[in-house]
Amino acid sequence: MAYKLGTRSLQNLSGVHPDLVSVVKRAILITEQDFTVIEGIRNIDRQRKLVKEGKSKTLRSRHLTGHAVDIIPYPLVDWDIDKFYPIEDAMKKSAEELKVDLEWGGDWKTFIDGPHWQLSWDSYPK
Repeated sequence: MAYKLGTRSLQNLSGVHPDLVSVVKRAILITEQDFTVIEGIRNIDRQRKLVKEGKSKTLRSRHLTGHAVDIIPYPLVDWDIDKFYPIEDAMKKSAEELKVDLEWGGDWKTFIDGPHWQLSWDSYPK
């Protein structure tokens, strides 16, 4: 079954780096798990709030510059990391096809962030 991005997801991709948008748009076509983009660009006030709540660890978030998105399974049943693996497969395959250097928060060792996808600092410094 082919999925498509909904209005909310498309709105949340507004202002996001075009390479990342391309990866997300390709991934939705090849994923086995429907997903929604819950956040793209953030302002610094929202980022400060997320750090204060312990939902983020940095004020240098890639969301501030349009280099990151948060994606969750649709419908979201729970926040179990296992629910994010089908999305991981599609996002990584899409990034490889499009030759985009992508990082997944689910691969991080100290702060696992299943919804988070960002363009790498090395390939996309700003």
